Amino acid sequence: MSGVGRSGVSSMLCPTDLLQTQPREKTFGELEEVAVFCGPMPTGVTVSHNERVFVCFPRWEDRVDFTVGELRDGNVVPYPDESINWLDLDRQVETFVSVQSVVVDPRGRLWALDTGSINFGPTTYGGPKLVGIDLEADRIFKRIVFTQDVALHTTYLNDVRFDLRRGDGGMAFITDSSDQGPNGIIVVDLASEQTWRRLNDHPSTKAVPQFMPVVEGQPMMVRQPDSPLRHLSLGADGIAISSDGMRLFYSPLASRRLYSVSVDALCDRNVSDEEVAATVIDHGDKGASDGLESDAEGRIYVTNYEHNAILRRLQNGQYESLVHDPRVLWPDTMSVAINGYLYFTANQLHRMARFNGGIDRREKPYSLFKIKVDANPVWLR
Repeated sequence: MSGVGRSGVSSMLCPTDLLQTQPREKTFGELEEVAVFCGPMPTGVTVSHNERVFVCFPRWEDRVDFTVGELRDGNVVPYPDESINWLDLDRQVETFVSVQSVVVDPRGRLWALDTGSINFGPTTYGGPKLVGIDLEADRIFKRIVFTQDVALHTTYLNDVRFDLRRGDGGMAFITDSSDQGPNGIIVVDLASEQTWRRLNDHPSTKAVPQFMPVVEGQPMMVRQPDSPLRHLSLGADGIAISSDGMRLFYSPLASRRLYSVSVDALCDRNVSDEEVAATVIDHGDKGASDGLESDAEGRIYVTNYEHNAILRRLQNGQYESLVHDPRVLWPDTMSVAINGYLYFTANQLHRMARFNGGIDRREKPYSLFKIKVDANPVWLR
């Protein structure tokens, strides 16, 4: 018989000396470590036009001494200063509560997106805001505080992108990723400081019902002591603007779909909500993502938190994998920098206590990586 020797024992079995060389999952992508963090977990990262690196640390399950920081000489220091980073709920308008995202805009100004929410809790007026910082003077030049009909008490401001060619001072676009209330896109006129909601509770901004990703081989659900087991329900999270500024891409965290909407429609107050919704395009499956990013070459970057990976969507709709590495434990926020690198945080979000029965399974340090992508940032100015 084929495969059986004279002794009757199958010859298809490997010799014992091969057991140490069994196939393993392949990794790829030349990661460079920018920084490691042994304090609170980071989420956002952005890089200025002269390569200053800024990070933020939301007030979730950790003690956070400052929620916005800059990397300087191998350390991270509060930015723009310590006083604005002191938590003072009686002075929410003047100080940071919990910053989820930091983004340098096309004119080289830093914007801090303050959720106004501590550990995903409800917000009150003065907490949710968009704060502009002049990087030459290292001082705040604008605070845009959201009214409670735009930033609802359930709202969780997640990430922001800019088109500074629109209106008198440009427009900003923000995702509301709340797991407790309506999701949507918030539009900000930076000159007039008027703000409005679009795609409010639209299906494309919502979590997929009973969505259950598998991260590090484990089903990920909200598992908190003395609370019912819940599926992830975080909505519109990642956001990226196309290189020509015509489409805004977004994705719910609890979903594997990529969507886009007309930026013209978002910005025109005379266009009805129904007409805005009619411009939404479902671009299909891209994997389960947290952050999105875009480059001047018309490509969209997506994190993949189920597979420790980062992918890039080409203009023809096809995807290519840039990174797959076991160190990329929950890739969160990305930033294409002027030096041709893609920066991103890996913060082990899935190991937080809220997803593990009250047990914090994160292992320090958390990481900030970069990888060469030979791309330029989208500068709509």
